[in-house]
Amino acid sequence: MIEIRRSYRQLSKKYHPDTTKFSATVAKAKFQQLNEAYATLSNPERRSLYDLKIGYSRINVIQAPPEWEQSSREKWSTTAYLDPTDRPLSSGEIFVLVLLGITFVGCLCLVLGVAYLRGVPL
Repeated sequence: MIEIRRSYRQLSKKYHPDTTKFSATVAKAKFQQLNEAYATLSNPERRSLYDLKIGYSRINVIQAPPEWEQSSREKWSTTAYLDPTDRPLSSGEIFVLVLLGITFVGCLCLVLGVAYLRGVPL
């Protein structure tokens, strides 16, 4: 937070319409962008919403929704799943598992084939 404040002060001196070498319209636009960015970064709630919007995740920023902290048994007892982690596999996950199985069987066949061709007793 200290680094954010230092950077904000340094950039505000650079882009403030009264103290900059840029034209008034450019300086005003840059200074407004700077103020919006500082307001977002200095407020944890706004920062978390912005991180979610752009798809950025950090463990200490993105937390479980407040309703999950309620009694999870009470909330999830009305659904077919036991808890939020109990769910069916997606089609992509099933594809990867099938691909992994085919690769494993292929490797076993390759090992057995090479052993047979070299005359190693199985």
